[in-house]
Amino acid sequence: MATQTLTGLLKHVVNEFPDRRALSVSGFFDLTHARLDELVERAAARLTSAGIKPGDVVALTFPNTVEFVVMFLAVIRARATAAPLNAAYTAEEFEFYLSDSESKLLLTSRDGNAAAESAALKLQIRHATAALSVQDSELALSLPPSESGPNSLDQVVNEPSDGALFLHTSGTTSRPKGVPLTQLNLASSVQNIKSVYKLTESDSTVIVLPLFHVHGLLAALLSSLAAGAAVTLPAAGRFSASTFWQDMLKYNATWYTAVPTIHQIILDRHVSTPEPVYPKLRFIRSCSASLAPAIMARLEEAFGAPVLEAYAMTEATHLMSSNPLPEDGPHKPGSVGKPVGQEMAILNEIGEIQGPNSNGEVCIRGPNVTKGYKNNPDANKSGFLFGWFHTGDLGYFDSDGYLHLVGRIKELVNRGGEKISPIEVDSVLLSHPDIAQAVCFAVPDEKYGEEINCAIIPREGSKIDEAEVQSFCKKNLAAFKVPKKVFITDDVPKTASGKIQRRIVAEHFLSS
Repeated sequence: MATQTLTGLLKHVVNEFPDRRALSVSGFFDLTHARLDELVERAAARLTSAGIKPGDVVALTFPNTVEFVVMFLAVIRARATAAPLNAAYTAEEFEFYLSDSESKLLLTSRDGNAAAESAALKLQIRHATAALSVQDSELALSLPPSESGPNSLDQVVNEPSDGALFLHTSGTTSRPKGVPLTQLNLASSVQNIKSVYKLTESDSTVIVLPLFHVHGLLAALLSSLAAGAAVTLPAAGRFSASTFWQDMLKYNATWYTAVPTIHQIILDRHVSTPEPVYPKLRFIRSCSASLAPAIMARLEEAFGAPVLEAYAMTEATHLMSSNPLPEDGPHKPGSVGKPVGQEMAILNEIGEIQGPNSNGEVCIRGPNVTKGYKNNPDANKSGFLFGWFHTGDLGYFDSDGYLHLVGRIKELVNRGGEKISPIEVDSVLLSHPDIAQAVCFAVPDEKYGEEINCAIIPREGSKIDEAEVQSFCKKNLAAFKVPKKVFITDDVPKTASGKIQRRIVAEHFLSS
């Protein structure tokens, strides 16, 4: 049973590796696995004595801090459900997320968050702050005990079926959907991540992604802690390109995981301000958006480590497939690897499984997959047809069993019946030496129904223009795939997790 809950996996690590480093805030302090567990147990007891009951949802909005990590784990230990929220939301957004999740308590840092607090006040949700003192590493939690709440965790047993995490999808087509995930979902995903990357107590990473999304939370933080490994949080509470390699060296990092936009920032800095020495990494991981083969090659050349691209989504508690470590097989540019710890199939519209090299919808099932969206019967009906969860992604398996993604089904460009994969055109654009970033998207067209456009960010000092971009595309793509219009820009809109959503990019450039 212990291996079927995240809490059980973490308790096992405390017994195995009590004195190994678990969590550091760069330049401030280190916590061992045993000390982190003590802080979590104490905070969880405070939550239960303040009246938090099993199944209650507790919202957390923090930068990437030790307080967030302790309180997130404490909420789950108390058999409540943690709902991490982006601190940059507006009051209206907080109001939607707090009410949709039915949160009973809002936790913030001592500095607070005015937008979140005003939304909580309006919804009559309690607010409390958490602060860890650097001197004695004791956690101060501004929660008064309730009359009826228990004072200890002795009777609190974590079950695989307990709700543990509540997140929203990023909503490419509609308002965000609520995704409840259980202890079993978290434990399954963490074990899948540990196994495919062979994470052990000897590993160490620096977290560069926000912890209010599954990528940073599951792949970097929870999988490391459950392996007895160590994580470092940047002193700034978020990714900083100027301190990243210093932290990686100081804390003997063996790997890191990031979205392509952050890999790009790290690469650009390497070109403009190279470090005197880089750590010897076991691997670099990329996920959450398509990594162009040209960028993968530049990363591998710059940092001397294999770059493993993976495929993940919130509904799968993050990981679905990944390229393997070199000792386990080749890693293929342009592929997101093989399924990890779950069944995966390519289905056609009537639910038939497709063979190698045949396009269809990528579908999954396994213990890491959510049982369904919250209060959304329509999405559950369409999302779980034929006994599989439907990802909304179009893809195919090659003859070696590696998955290749063609694009979001709803983002494919339908030009007069010809379907164009924006990922394919992005990859061609990114192979041009003067293009730093590229995003293709569909635009309405009177003649063809839809036409393809693109936005590019040129490399520093480049004078590339629309004619050069189109001429390059004509040499490398069929004529119907060549972007009809090229927007040359210095920025493209991104979501909080660093994802580029083509619909939002299209709206941005078509309205400007």
